[in-house]
Amino acid sequence: MSTAVRTSELAQLIGAQLLGPGDVTVDRIETLELAQAGALTFIRSHKFAKMWPTSKAAAAVISRDIPLASLVPDFDPVEPKFSRPLLVVPDVDMALIQAAAPFAPTTIDAPPGVHPGAHVASDATIDPTASIGPGCTVMSGAEIGAGAILLANAMVGHGARIGRGTVLHPGAAVLDRCVVGDQCVIHSNATIGADGFGFRPSPDGRGLIKIPHIGNVVIGHQVEIGACTCIDRAKFGSTTIGDGTKIDNLVQVGHGCHIGRCCILCGHVGLSGSVILGDGVVLGGKVGVADNVEIGAGAKVAAFSGVSGNVPAGATYMGAPAGPISEWRRSYAALRRMGKQRSSREE
Repeated sequence: MSTAVRTSELAQLIGAQLLGPGDVTVDRIETLELAQAGALTFIRSHKFAKMWPTSKAAAAVISRDIPLASLVPDFDPVEPKFSRPLLVVPDVDMALIQAAAPFAPTTIDAPPGVHPGAHVASDATIDPTASIGPGCTVMSGAEIGAGAILLANAMVGHGARIGRGTVLHPGAAVLDRCVVGDQCVIHSNATIGADGFGFRPSPDGRGLIKIPHIGNVVIGHQVEIGACTCIDRAKFGSTTIGDGTKIDNLVQVGHGCHIGRCCILCGHVGLSGSVILGDGVVLGGKVGVADNVEIGAGAKVAAFSGVSGNVPAGATYMGAPAGPISEWRRSYAALRRMGKQRSSREE
């Protein structure tokens, strides 16, 4: 599909009910506030529905929960008329994902084979369908699976394994003995298998002794690792990331952590050593987790929280130290009341 799409085609693509003309062409997606002629936009709430009459967007995807009368001036329910197309869907967020497909950048242009500017050890195993880009380094004993893509300056260490269809973006590094599963995406300058952070005071008290970290990192299938994220290898054994987990940019995963399936770690999350996350855990931005803490399956931790103790499965925690969200809301409300009472006395 080209980047210029008719609204009738879009309706079919996202399974929407089309109200209004189907021959209007859209060539990009923009927010409602900034949309100009030719743009497709999305309306998921009554607040934004009020902005539609004055918007310059060519068409909108709207939630079926929004009354049409709030979108169309002088709306006639008997004979409704729509000068601009409205695509009505039950789930606007899912429709956005589907509608973005025609406008997404083309797939990576990475022909199979090894670029002349790459360095590949003679005993590395490279599938003939894999692509090794300029400046890449593949060390001794490494294995690169079918359809894998290493973009410019990516690095795969000694004995490391890269699964089928996995993409390493420029500057990404998968270090010695680490394993990355199938259909993963490792973004630019992420480091998989960096040395764990561990030191002990020296016996004479005059310095620190480095603790060797001889383990590795094992990443499951369909995992995405954001740019500049670091996942440390274990002291012994493996740091593990479960299938389907998505990790944002600038995240630190300490040595020996075990992250379950389909977890979400937002930007600037920091996990200390030996943290365990169950399946489906969600950590908001800048969450910090102390070492040896276990967060149960399906739990959520709000942004900026500091987790110093275990979190039960399915719970929602926030604050520093983190606790059940209902307790923190009550505590915050009580603090606000105390502050207002003191201010009134001082006046």
